[in-house]
Order: sequence, then structure tokens, then C-alpha cells
Amino acid sequence: MFDLLIRGGLIVDGSGNPGFYGAVGVKDEKVVILRGDLPGVEARRVIDAQGKVVCPGFIDFHAHSGLMIFADPRHEPKVRQGVTTEVIGVDGNSYAPFPNPADFDRFLELNSGLDGRPQLPARWSTVAEYLSLFDRKAAVNIVYLVGNSPLRIAALGWENRPPTGAELANMRALLREALEEGAWGLSTGLDYPPGSYAQTDELAALCQEAARLGGIYHTHVRYRLGDRFLDPFKEAIEIGRRSGVPVHITHFYLRVGSPGGAERLLGLVEDGRKSGLDITFDSYPYIYSSTRLLIVFPDWAHAGGPERLKAVLADPEARARLRKEVAPRGPSWDEMWLTNFKRPENHRFEGRSAAEAARMLGLEVVDALCELLLSEDLGINYVTSGVDGPSLPKFICHPLAMVGSDSVFLGEYPSPRTYGTFPLILSAFVREEGFLRLEEAIRKFTSFPAQRLGLPDRGLLRDGFKADIVVFDPAKIRAPASRTKPKQYAEGIEYVIVNGELVIDAGRHTGALPGRALRRGRAST
Repeated sequence: MFDLLIRGGLIVDGSGNPGFYGAVGVKDEKVVILRGDLPGVEARRVIDAQGKVVCPGFIDFHAHSGLMIFADPRHEPKVRQGVTTEVIGVDGNSYAPFPNPADFDRFLELNSGLDGRPQLPARWSTVAEYLSLFDRKAAVNIVYLVGNSPLRIAALGWENRPPTGAELANMRALLREALEEGAWGLSTGLDYPPGSYAQTDELAALCQEAARLGGIYHTHVRYRLGDRFLDPFKEAIEIGRRSGVPVHITHFYLRVGSPGGAERLLGLVEDGRKSGLDITFDSYPYIYSSTRLLIVFPDWAHAGGPERLKAVLADPEARARLRKEVAPRGPSWDEMWLTNFKRPENHRFEGRSAAEAARMLGLEVVDALCELLLSEDLGINYVTSGVDGPSLPKFICHPLAMVGSDSVFLGEYPSPRTYGTFPLILSAFVREEGFLRLEEAIRKFTSFPAQRLGLPDRGLLRDGFKADIVVFDPAKIRAPASRTKPKQYAEGIEYVIVNGELVIDAGRHTGALPGRALRRGRAST
């Protein structure tokens, strides 16, 4: 007897092949594909999926859930999109290993405008301890990447300088241990100090270690480098060439105001593939990017850690320099909307632009941002319309593209991508515009990221694979989330199964928390 039987639906198995009609059985967390008549098949629960698509659970290749999922383990913004596995530890900003508890606390504060600062269920220092906190305590599965920031902090502190030979060896040893404990690769966010202090040689050396153990290099590139257009991505490709690591460029898109077009960016990746390098990327289908507000401040302001940064923000002489150097990361200060204010007196700034907040305070914009950041313990997030919208289909539909929502779970006005990335592709890019075949979109959500990571038993509906399954109505699926009303759940996704358990049942969250940390190097996850 099956635990669950899903019958009558169009099975799109994640391979990219055309869908077929049949049934999907679930027993002991695993999938069995059934065809033909089913009169003698028994199950404890039967789901009628006529008129629906049945496919593998979606894998989000870029999510900022590493802390906030502890505060809300039901994880409804994502599981209601059909996401059953998330890649965390992205942008170089991860939370293990941290041998020194004081450094862990300092990093929490520094990155609180991106990953939040919720109450934690326990303290940890190693990757193994961190991963254990997810097992059957969250609605989705977790894939963990080691950020280069904690490696740098552990080896040489918060200074902006190259490592010594001994310090680099220490970083390599920490990375090796993390990978042996189940991490899937190295991530960098080369606009985020202190990880941004790492130069190309250092990163290539770390990637050699990752490549030796079968990990990937997942990179938010150094956008301030060189021509600020092609050069940041050339560095990522060079790191792959030197180290032999598979390179994955995250949130790849054309920025508003770029000096060239999408074809030149995509051509860079295609040329790398033609030369024999292993390169892929992810994208999201929105014009709205989002990150911690601190990203607008130069590296020199961050050097020394969060205490030094706060001293710089408060210093009149430093402010004079900052007013000359700090510029908006979107089209203008009027299109950078602030969120994640905790203090009651600051709630009036929630959802306001940086320019509007400055006018409300009667200050220059940079002075206003300094004051607000000091008041909010550095934890402000922002959303901006910095992505070139017309070129998005070229990225989303590219053969080397998978999907990363870059979901941020902070404030009252997060980017709508947190609530709508996957259903927006299925509705707008597949159903309405026909940019993608349904089967190809599903492959980008499922087997392609599973293959990229090396997940041995997920990403396909195939006999013996783990039962991460989504059932959705292709005619009704949509993403109502918008910039001004972002906290709206996806529609049309009726059932989501994680590790064989129903998490979304007829559109309702069951409260089940069957997710687990998926550990690299295991024959079964």
C-alpha cells in the first residue's frame, strides 16, 4: 500500500522531456511511477490531479533563509511557490564555521540587513552543528554553501589585507572540513566586506580545495571591478580556469544603465563553456533587486568590523568623505525603497525611498542613511528597480540558466521575488508569453539545479527518487506579489510534498516540517 497516490495528472518529470499521463505513488519517502489501469493499487491517501501538472519539487538556487527559517519554519512564502529545497549560505555570507562566538555575533549584526537577526534555537560553531538544526525542523530541505566571509574572519579577522601563507592554509583547512561535514561548495559575495577583501589569487586557491572535493563555486561577482560590466564576470571565469572548479554565477542579469547589452554578458559565459570551462548561472524574473543597505558604503568604511563601521558612520569627517563617494545602487535615491525598521520611531520610514526619508529628516541622503543605520543597529534592507526588464527573458530562457529567487525575508516591503519567482515564470514566461516550454521551465527548477549540485536522488520524478513533489494548475498559477504589496502568496499551487509528507494540502499549509539538511558526499540525501 502506498502512503500517497497522485493520479490523473500530467507528469512532467523534470528531465525536459514531454509530459505523460500516469500516477505517482509515494512510499517511505520515495517515488514510484505508475502507468496504465490502477484498479488494484491501494493508498492511504489519493489525490485526483486531473487537469493539473505533477512535477518534482522546485530547487531555489539562491535564498537568504539561513537564519529567518528558524523564526518561521513553516516558510510559507517559498513552499507555497512549490519550493522544496533551498540553497543557502550564498553571497559569501554564511553562518558556519565560526570558531569564535564573538565573531559570530559581530557577523550577525553586520549582515542583519540581509539575513535578519532572529532568535536562534541554539548556538553553533561548526557546519555539522548548524546543519543538524534543520533536520525535520523546517518545511523545506536545505543545501548549504560555505561563504568566504566566515573563512576570512576565522583566519585573519576583519582586516582588509591579503592572507599570509599560514592564514590561507587555515582557510583551506576550514573549507575542507566544512565540505566533509556536508557543505556543497564555496560562495562569495564580492561586494560584501569582509569577504570582498579577498582577491583573485586567494579565491582561486580556495576554489582548488572546493574542486578537489567535488564542490562548486557560487559567486556574486565583484561588480565594482574594472569596467563594472564585463570585468566582474571575467574574474569569476578566471577563478574557474585557475582552479578547475565548476563556476556558478548567481543573480545574473543586465543592470539598468549598463554600457553594453545582454548578448555581451551571455556571450562571455558561452565563450567560457566553449573553451572547456564548467559555467552556469541563475536568474530571477523581476526588475527589483534587494540587499542590505550597507552595500552602498565603500570597503574602507567597513575595515575592522561592525564597531569600526559604526564609528565611521557617526564621525563628521568620515561623513564628509562618504557624501562624495556613496551613490545609489539603483537608478536614483528615489528608487531605493527602505525596509526592516525595528524601532517604533522609525516605522514611518518603512517602504519610503532613501530620498524621501532624507527629506523627512531634513538631511542630505548620505547623512540620513548614516543616522538610520546607527539607529537600527545596521539592519536596514532596501529594494530597488535596478534590473533591465526587457532583457530578462534572454537570461531566464538561456540554456545555461536555472532559477534563484534571491529571496529576502525582512521588513514589510521585501522584493516581490520572495513570494513569486517560480509561479511568475510559469504564468508569464510559459503560459502567457510562450518564452519557455513548460517542460523546459520545470527542468530549470528541478533536475538542472540537482545535477549542478550533485544531488543523487532529487530533481526528477523517477522510481526510487525522494518524494519532493508539486501539483499545480497550469491555467491558474500566478504570482500576485508586487512592489507595493509584496506579501501575497502564489496562487494555483495546490499540493506540495517534501520527503513524502504533505506540506501544502489543497492550498493549505499542514504545519508539517519534514525538511532536512541535504549533506554532500552521501549516496542518499
